[in-house]
Amino acid sequence: MQLLLAPMEGLMDPAMRGLLTALGGYDRAVSEFVRVSQGVLPAHVWHRYCPELLTGGTTAAGTPVYVQIMGPEPEVTADNAAYAVSLGAPGIDLNFGCPSKTVNRRCAGASLLKTPDLIADIIAATRRAVPAGIPVTAKVRLGYEDKEHFLDIARAVEDGGATSVAVHARTRAEGYRPPAHWHYVAEIRAALHIPVIANGEIWTPEDYAACRAASGGPDVMLGRGAIARPDLARRLRDHGTAWPWERIAACFLRYDDALAADDCTPTMRAGRLKQWLALVKQHAATDWPFTPALFEHLKGLTDITAVRAALSDPSGLSGVDTGVPTRG
Repeated sequence: MQLLLAPMEGLMDPAMRGLLTALGGYDRAVSEFVRVSQGVLPAHVWHRYCPELLTGGTTAAGTPVYVQIMGPEPEVTADNAAYAVSLGAPGIDLNFGCPSKTVNRRCAGASLLKTPDLIADIIAATRRAVPAGIPVTAKVRLGYEDKEHFLDIARAVEDGGATSVAVHARTRAEGYRPPAHWHYVAEIRAALHIPVIANGEIWTPEDYAACRAASGGPDVMLGRGAIARPDLARRLRDHGTAWPWERIAACFLRYDDALAADDCTPTMRAGRLKQWLALVKQHAATDWPFTPALFEHLKGLTDITAVRAALSDPSGLSGVDTGVPTRG
């Protein structure tokens, strides 16, 4: 079983990557995408998106972080990939799946799903530009508006020379709306000779089991589910049960500490913690039933000290039924 930590703009920042990989279970991670359109970006841009380049291309826990690049021009993408590798990237991942309207209007991300030949050209140029020992991987969706050409897209990735492909099992038009169509991943696995990783709608161990059965393989990339349940990778590895809230709260505080060390303002830190809790209460309230009430209490707060205190000890919130026995 290969467990990969997905790239997600605005969610899987370096601090979150560092936290989740420190909890264990992940074989590798992928940075947020770096968009390239002309010329080679300077080193400080790469270091901003992937500070792990300054520490051997891994998180503090030793998990490799591939740099994800998104762009429509084969040679520009290739030149930037070669430079990222020179800075220490252990692998390059190419983004052909971002559904953002802004990105797609600029002929990048998921819009490239409409031109499988160009996908192959971008991958091939990148493959030629980086050393043979450096993996070049890709992330795709099943199509842009529909799934008619999902195998053409997958074959283009392999024809271009990619080491492996992660398949978000929805089209661009479907965005992030459930369900994920994992059975298409099984067809892709049968058609290709490179490893195929399933992605999308894996929130729980039960989802993982269903995805494994439908997609025909054990390898998955965890995205929003990894944030909603910080213990998910460990539970998949260890066949364990949900962690107690005290351990999850400690994750929130460690993340905030990392944000503070990166000079985020207290207000920004409070916002990021509430953004994270919103994902937990929406998708993981079966494990921590009081999180919707906790979020309602926190959503109007901007004081980072108050936010941290409430996350640490939700049982102490006046008038909020957390389901956790009050201390004392």
